[in-house]
Amino acid sequence: MKKNINLSDPSPLYSQVEKGIQRKIKEGTLKPGECIGSYSELSKEYSVSTITVRKAVANLINRGIVFTRAGKGMYVAEPGKERLDLSKHKSIGLVLQDLGHPYFSLVVQGIEERAYELGYNVLISNSSNKIEKEESQIEHFRNIGVDGMVIASLSLQYKATDQIRKLHEEGFPYVMVSYIHDPEYWYAGTNQELGGYLAARHLIKTGYKTIGYLHAGRDNLLSEIRKNGYYRALTEFEIPYDSKFVFYLDEGNPTAISDRYALGYSFGKRWKSTEHKPAALFVYSDLVALGLEKALIEEGVSVPDDVAIVGFDDIVMASYANIPLTTIRQPAQKIGRISVDVIQKRLDGTDVGNRSILNPTLVVRESCGASKKNPTLVKQTLGD
Repeated sequence: MKKNINLSDPSPLYSQVEKGIQRKIKEGTLKPGECIGSYSELSKEYSVSTITVRKAVANLINRGIVFTRAGKGMYVAEPGKERLDLSKHKSIGLVLQDLGHPYFSLVVQGIEERAYELGYNVLISNSSNKIEKEESQIEHFRNIGVDGMVIASLSLQYKATDQIRKLHEEGFPYVMVSYIHDPEYWYAGTNQELGGYLAARHLIKTGYKTIGYLHAGRDNLLSEIRKNGYYRALTEFEIPYDSKFVFYLDEGNPTAISDRYALGYSFGKRWKSTEHKPAALFVYSDLVALGLEKALIEEGVSVPDDVAIVGFDDIVMASYANIPLTTIRQPAQKIGRISVDVIQKRLDGTDVGNRSILNPTLVVRESCGASKKNPTLVKQTLGD
């Protein structure tokens, strides 16, 4: 473990990185005008992700301790003098619901890559799963003069919040990268219904006759859209839909949806006592599926022999699970890149559609049982 990071310290890692850089400035290790290092170098020094480093540096920039020179790096500011003047630099504000979310971390990678290619600074903020903080961050970015914003909203209603509606009405260049149902708002994302269809179709083609769906919750519209795809596949292959095979994670605990891994784990612990058990499960998200898989293994339930599993997202951990997870891959990095392109085109006055919808693909691993039941499906993708 590198110096300056204390894993027993409950404070966030970005806060520890921020304090570490400040400590070096105070001790004179870093002097005014000196480069503090690249994001990659700081990431290695503190053994944290580049997203964590960017959050720390963004805070230091906002406080005037560090400033940037476009294309040249980040430097220690003279006290009270040099700050980042956004009027002289192209900049995009990124409003995230959770810096640690594995799906959105992939979206951020795509945003950062494309922003760098187009000469934009990216300012990252983390709303820490608080809707009021999200709104204040949007307002803050407007006040400091960013050119555009990419937003992953907390709203589980999947409709525009007051702040997003205000951006839209004023014609400010923004793009949502979390699902928003309102068709007139700017959005870059995945065809969610198609993803649900691909998951269920694959399980059907693998040979399963009873297929369930592990649903995020009755009020979760995004989960319902994925369920629509699941239902379409059952109908297409003339498999009767049975509501007993649709399980709702928020049943009896509607406020617990924030920790999806724990919810999947809890459901897995109840699996043996579940009265109606399908032979296969399409699971709302990979985090839920991974929690489910861990609990099933602990309970002596064989995956995929006793129950096959398909997730949704293709987060990094999916391929490293004890039983590598078959899943629906969202093109997260491409979504991030497209969101920056849309902002650039809007700033240039180029006519561009407000909904950029990309197709997901199926990634076949061991949790679905295809390698045993139907090996020809192991290479299956969207275009099979």
